[in-house]
Amino acid sequence: MSEVEIPHRKLAAGRLVIASHNEGKVREIRALLQPYGIEPVSAGSLGLPEPPETGTTFVANAEIKARSAADLSGLPALADDSGLAVEALNGEPGIYSARWAGEGKDFALAMRLVHDRMAAAGPDAGHDAHFVCALSLCWPDGHIESFEGRVDGLIAWPPRGDKGFGYDPIFLLPDSRTMAELDPVEKNRTSHRALATIQLLPVLRDLFGLGVTDPDERLT
Repeated sequence: MSEVEIPHRKLAAGRLVIASHNEGKVREIRALLQPYGIEPVSAGSLGLPEPPETGTTFVANAEIKARSAADLSGLPALADDSGLAVEALNGEPGIYSARWAGEGKDFALAMRLVHDRMAAAGPDAGHDAHFVCALSLCWPDGHIESFEGRVDGLIAWPPRGDKGFGYDPIFLLPDSRTMAELDPVEKNRTSHRALATIQLLPVLRDLFGLGVTDPDERLT
């Protein structure tokens, strides 16, 4: 992850491309950034293609997507690469979380696949899991900053809740609710995406001249 700070960069007219075609991710990122006067547009709404995700880590894939969107749009671009890692499955589905849902993005199928593979691993394999989110912010000149957030939990079955997306209905938090049972405001304070965004906000302050003084307070 880059630790280089380049001053005097400005976010022109508050515009930022969210380098994602996943409407659930776009919705959450837009809600997280809206209090700071940023007017994000999605890569999908601009007709930008989805680049091949050839990286071997969440950060690598987020950077691929951010670089592609920034280069094609001429605007700063923020990309998310996130997924579920299950201990009993040696960290799978991991960076392949979306691909487990197939071409049709059928996450009911993906959640069933997780359940079935955990059952095959046996009762001693445990239910520990974590969500990871990598956020990469890239400027058209190629400068990039990356951040990563993680939330630990357990895999629950059957799925519960209808407020999230992806694997949220089987991800059990310490308070015995699944991620899909959290209302959007609460999820945007505690999720892996929120934790990565907290790290991002000081960069928006320093590099974009935004009025972010206490990012933790703004998200809680």
